[in-house]
Amino acid sequence: MSDKPQSVTLMIMGKEYKILCDLDEQDDLTYSAQQLDQQMRKMRDSGKVNGAERIAVLAALNLAHELQVLKNQNAMLKLSLNEALKNLSNKVENVLEKP
Repeated sequence: MSDKPQSVTLMIMGKEYKILCDLDEQDDLTYSAQQLDQQMRKMRDSGKVNGAERIAVLAALNLAHELQVLKNQNAMLKLSLNEALKNLSNKVENVLEKP
């Protein structure tokens, strides 16, 4: 149950961003901004990437890649779990059918 979106102030690489967000999503948004800030600062501090825009794009790409890897892992785990549940269900049915 969300009320009217509230303004949240986020700091990313020393810049302030005000974002409208539902109250129940503010903690996740703040955490996400902290993760992005951390990733961008790490890239900037490595000295291998120059320019805020390039750092932002590469950080976003890294985070999107990480998300995709986790989605793939989740899909594989879901398939494995479904197969295990099907096997378990078959075993239970076989036991219940025995006299």
